[in-house]
Amino acid sequence: MITSTIHTPIGPLRLDASEGALVGLSWIRGPSAPAAEDPPSDPLIAAVSAQLQAYFAGQLTDFRFALRPRGSPFQHRIWALLRTIPFGTTLSYAALAARADTAPRAAAAACAANPIPIVIPCHRVIAASGALAGYSGGDGIATKRFLLNLEQAPRHPVPIPATAAQGDPAAWTPVP
Repeated sequence: MITSTIHTPIGPLRLDASEGALVGLSWIRGPSAPAAEDPPSDPLIAAVSAQLQAYFAGQLTDFRFALRPRGSPFQHRIWALLRTIPFGTTLSYAALAARADTAPRAAAAACAANPIPIVIPCHRVIAASGALAGYSGGDGIATKRFLLNLEQAPRHPVPIPATAAQGDPAAWTPVP
């Protein structure tokens, strides 16, 4: 397992990679976040870090690197559906559940268990009323609001190399 820290507008993030794929992204809490490695020595961590920085700078709308989130087959199905929600748009928990032929609470639970938030965009799922509901990352709803507002800002896309097109959920392999 390779672990690295990056600093972002929403606080320090821990990146976990294994066997050439990102397996986790989480917020670091507490006053003593580890220093970010500049530049990261691992090629995958360097690519993830660069793409996250481009996302926060308004230059990236789609992540392109290998993912291997740990979870059940049901969670993988929900997470694959999350990856189909277009950048800058939202979907209700009820609509997500309907696409997965499951109950909204089950879909919401899978969102809450997402080990790679931002990249697997669970922040794009909202209540049927349009209200922001539930977010397990960062500062909860405040972080969700920040990410949704960021995605509404004018974008200045930069191309991602074709060799990085491994983020396709169909290519994910379950990890126990």
